[in-house]
Amino acid sequence: MTRGFLLGKFMPPHAGHVLMCEAAAAQVSELTILVCWLPDDPIPGPLRLQWMRELFPNARVIGHDAVVPQTPEAHPDFWAIWRGIVKAAHPEPIDRVFASEAYGERLAAEVGAVFHPVDPGRLGMPVSGEAVRADPWRHWDLLPAPVKPYFARTICLHGPESTGKSTLAAALARHYATLFVPEYGRTWCDWHGSDCRMEDLLAIARTHDAMTRSMLRWCNRRLFLDTDPLMTAVWAEMMLGRRDPWFDSWDATADLYLLLDIDAAWVDDGTRLFGDPAARARFMGLCREVLERRGVRWAMISGPPESRLEQAIAIIDGQGK
Repeated sequence: MTRGFLLGKFMPPHAGHVLMCEAAAAQVSELTILVCWLPDDPIPGPLRLQWMRELFPNARVIGHDAVVPQTPEAHPDFWAIWRGIVKAAHPEPIDRVFASEAYGERLAAEVGAVFHPVDPGRLGMPVSGEAVRADPWRHWDLLPAPVKPYFARTICLHGPESTGKSTLAAALARHYATLFVPEYGRTWCDWHGSDCRMEDLLAIARTHDAMTRSMLRWCNRRLFLDTDPLMTAVWAEMMLGRRDPWFDSWDATADLYLLLDIDAAWVDDGTRLFGDPAARARFMGLCREVLERRGVRWAMISGPPESRLEQAIAIIDGQGK
């Protein structure tokens, strides 16, 4: 049996880390990965540990959160301290230590292993955690799927029925070469009818939320949402006069909401319910109220339908990343 060991901050895991870990796993019978973090790291350590465990389910992935010296210059007993850390994480003999940096040679000597360098100088995968943190979207293609949701941005189309949300969501996804989550409420009602009970609305909201979480792994930097559970909560108020407590406990709100005004003509497509001007105005008021109550970032889109895409693009580009 050949045992391998490597460590790092993986802040965040990127293609270079995947290359190193996969190359290491191919050379040994058992691989141990030590994920290290400090309390003030910009990306939480437990989240990085979760990412690494998902990426390498066949490795032994261990977390280390003690505050210890990070460089040999920081403490005269640096190598003795880290030798103890490695021994605690990997009590069995280590045959090979893998790293892309020079420290790996000394660490291997400390634990009596052979040093196995992988892509030193990052010639194969020209990326680093520091570079990703500085500009994650520039390095988007070098981020593993579990990491992408952390850096992706969600933009939700919000507002009463017949304001052009679905059309705008699809157009924005095309413009930004990404994906959009379709309105699940319409899918549900197409199959089950529009006479919704609270359990139907909860099923709609939870499924939409699950679809969003899944599609964040596949989007291109931004993910557009054709409504979300905040909108379903408004539907609950309009249809049933109340909302289930689940809606207030849901906290995965979008990074930006675009509230579409009711100055567009209402079109009866056979499934819409609130075309009366008074009902439509109340609907709009509830849509605005939920955004203000939640304290989310939002902007209004109004005017002719043909101008709304241009407005939305200007708002999104103005918000930056």
